[in-house]
Parts: sequence; structure tokens; C-alpha cells
Amino acid sequence: MLNFNVVIIGSGLAGLSTAIKLADDKTVAIISKRSLSESSSQWAQGGIAASVAIEDSTESHVNDTITAGAGLCDETVTRFVAARSTSALKWLTKMGVNFTKQANTSDLHLTKEGGHSHRRIAHVADTTGAAIQSILIEKVKNHPNITIFEDHIAVDLITRDKLDNAQDKDNACLGLYVLENTSGNVITIRADVTVLATGGASKVYLYTTNPDVSTGDGISMAWRSGCRVANMEFVQFHPTCLFHPHEKSFLISEVLRGEGGILKLPNNKPFMHLYDKRGDLAPRDVVARAIDFEMKKRGIECVYLDISHKSKAFILEHFPMIYERCLSLNIDISKDPIPVVPAAHYSCGGVMTDFNAQTDINNLYAIGEVAYTGLHGANRLASNSLLECLVFSDAAVSHILSQYRVHEEILPPWDESRVTDADEEVLITHTWNELRRFMWNYVGIVRTNKRLSRAMHRIHMLRDEVNEFYTNFKISNNLIELRNLLQVAELIVESAISRKESRGLHFSKDFPKTSDKKHITILDPTNFVHGADEKHAIKKEKETAIG
Repeated sequence: MLNFNVVIIGSGLAGLSTAIKLADDKTVAIISKRSLSESSSQWAQGGIAASVAIEDSTESHVNDTITAGAGLCDETVTRFVAARSTSALKWLTKMGVNFTKQANTSDLHLTKEGGHSHRRIAHVADTTGAAIQSILIEKVKNHPNITIFEDHIAVDLITRDKLDNAQDKDNACLGLYVLENTSGNVITIRADVTVLATGGASKVYLYTTNPDVSTGDGISMAWRSGCRVANMEFVQFHPTCLFHPHEKSFLISEVLRGEGGILKLPNNKPFMHLYDKRGDLAPRDVVARAIDFEMKKRGIECVYLDISHKSKAFILEHFPMIYERCLSLNIDISKDPIPVVPAAHYSCGGVMTDFNAQTDINNLYAIGEVAYTGLHGANRLASNSLLECLVFSDAAVSHILSQYRVHEEILPPWDESRVTDADEEVLITHTWNELRRFMWNYVGIVRTNKRLSRAMHRIHMLRDEVNEFYTNFKISNNLIELRNLLQVAELIVESAISRKESRGLHFSKDFPKTSDKKHITILDPTNFVHGADEKHAIKKEKETAIG
């Protein structure tokens, strides 16, 4: 058994920033399924929303966030995050992140994205996430108190109520089991504090902008351990993923539209003005539905995003990475429009947390896309995600250090005494493909009751098959991810079925109108302890009214 003060599952911005802030005082372990650089943060092209311009304000940032969130954002949480955007940028700058500046000045170059009323996106060209990650990765690799476990996947959390000798009702996370992918061995890690920074679950869909690691591991582990989840039906589909047979998950940043890019049909005609007065700068849910509608109406495979009316010098200055990647596929964006389609991009729901990033279980925190904080509501405003990671990382670290307690429970080793080697791994692959395809077809941008019911039926059948497989055979990375994806899929569908309206990212043909009553969707696991309600900023009753 290994021992650490804090174990962090995930190596995106949420995980790395938390590790760096804790490491001077605590021993920290980082669990990464692949390399440290494999995360959604690494792929983030846009930037970080911050109201630093003279003509901008925190109030404007809050209003834009709530508008994009279709009224479901928690206003107190939104103000909490927006008010800390400047300090978040300062911390990254202190770490060494060199944000793009205005020509011949020291002022930040701020760009504009859909749903924002002002230019407020601080960025590093069009590779903001990669630039931040490279610096933070170097920091964690060189810190003596941080131990890195690459190519390791968390199997499950170990909680007090799972131990045979549990004597009280105060459930707490005590550590976790981790599979070493190279050897197949499962190790036990005891930790006084566990932090979920595992990202979202967009790999539950056939088409996604996310890396392969986005399989909802943290959400599933937390749910199985007794944590509630909220607003799982709100899955953001990014409107503009590159449509190309050799690039199935390359994101074309929203900044491209912020700097003048125009969405067009194959006949070269713009169409977004027909759907929203904001045109190409409408929020992502509006744009994604518009594209989806046009594709289905016209029987076309994609639409086109055109920035070719800008000079090549402008394009190379603002979008060097996008230019080079497209050029490698024989698409010269200074001359040609970019073929694009919507793709699953971001999970607005997740594990319920409070202002300190605490979950329903003691000693367990959740930060970033894995968490439901109340910030994103029914649709995430562009470039608020990295900001959320930084703000709640700060909050979690402050709380962890102020409330730190050592627990010394002896944790049992992983038991493989009654399992054998799997002889039909192909079943996992087939089930994985089937799940992602019917989630795309039945639980995508536009939903119906019939499609949702059919999806839930298939999920239950596959879940039973996979659980039997999990019980009888040695675990593998693919099996763990499939088990987690099925759990997340069930939570998404159950949440979608319960929402009898269309709002934000959830559009139902059976309930096309938006209800006057605003509520969040909360799901309780069977092992949830109701006393945990006191820890949260929002009253956690099902169908809680907001506003």
C-alpha cells in the first residue's frame, strides 16, 4: 500500500494547478491514464475568460454567463468565479505563461467568442491549453513532493462505508485502487484527501472533440461511492469540429468566428442570421442546433467555416496551429472554407460540489469538468472552463489546508482471487462502439422520448453484460472505461428523460417550449447520505427552483 497526503486523479489544468499549490505543504500523487499531457486542457484552443478590459466588467461577464446558461446558472457561484478571473490570469503569468499581447504593447490581446458581449478572452495564439499545460507539467515534474503515475487508471474509490469495519455514518474517501496498465497489477493508494480532476465524459458519443481519456471516470466513481450528480442532460456540442476522414476530433476554435469567420452552406451562402440575431456569434447550443438542422434538412455531411476573407498574415498571426493542421490535410484556410460538424465537447453537469469543491463525501473533492458547481447552467459560455478550473483549484487548496486531518485506516488490497483472464476482449470493443453510436443517434443534439427510452433500454442490457464481465474477469483499461461510460450514459439519459422542457443544450421535440419554472436536475445514488446537503451552495432538493 502506498501512502500520500493528497492524491489527484487527472492531469489537466484542474489537477496540475491543485498539485502545484499543495505540494509545498503536502505529499501529492498525480494519477494520469496516459501521459501527463493527455487531457482536454491540452486541447483547449480558445483561452480564459477574464473581464480585464476597460470597457468590460465583472457584471457584464456574469450577465453573459447567465444568458448563455439559459437561466440555470447559480448567480452567486457565477459572481464568485467571474470576480476571480484577474487573479487566475496573474497566477498563470507568475507560473510563466506568456499570454499573447497587443502589437507593440504590454497589454493583453483579448479576443471575442460566441455569447460574449466584449473582448475578454486571454489566450496564447490558438494553443492556450497546450501552452499552459507544458509549463505546469514542467513544474510538477520538478517538484520533490509530487509523485507522478503515468499510464495508470483509477479503478474505484475506497470509502469508509465500503470497509467491513466501518462503524459510523460519516462516510469519507480513504484512497483508491489504481490499475498499472503496463503490468496489469492493481495497487492500493491510501490518501488523506482525494481530488477528482478527471474531466468530462464526451467519449460516450461517437463524435467528440475530446481526447480518448474523457470517459467519465470521476463522475462514475463518485456516483458509485454515494455522491449526487446534477444536470447531466446538458452535454455541450461544439458547433465546429473539423470534418475529415483522418481527423475525427480536431476542434476549430470558436475564436475563428470571434475574429470574423462565417458559417456557410455548400452553396457558399451564410445561414446563421436565419436562426439568431447574433449570427455566427450566437452561443454554442444555438449554433450547433442550426448546423444540425441544416445538415438534416439538406442531406449534407457538413457545413463550412470561412475565414478566407481575412489576410493570410492575419490568419497566421491568430491561428497558426489551426492553419498548419488544416494545411497538412490539404485545406488552405487562407483560400478555402473549413468543413465542420458539431461534436460532443463538454459536460455541463457532473458531481455536485460546494464553494470549496467538496463533494457529498468527506475528504473527496471534485474540480473542473467532472464537477457541477452551478457555473454553467444549461450551456457553458465559451472559455469559462479553464477559469473554473483555476478558481475552484484555489478554493479547494485553501479548504484542504485549513481542514487537513490524517486518517490511518488500513486499506485492503485489491482482490483478484475469484477472477480469470478474459478470453473475449472483442466483446468490450463491440460494446464500446455500440454505446457511442446509439448515444449519438438517440441522445444527441435533438432528442425525443422514444429515442431516450430506446437508449435507456440498450444501456441496461449492456450494463448487465459488462457488470458480469467485470465480476468474473481481470480488469483492463478498456473494461474500466466502458463500465464508467455506461454509468455516465445512464445518468445522462435519466436526467434527459426527467426534464420536460427544452432549455439550453437539451432540446426535446416532445417538449419544445422552455418552462417558466427553472430547476436543476439532481440524481441521488442509493447510498447517498442526506445530511450532506448542508455542504452545498444550492439547496439540493430534486427539481430545485432557481430564481
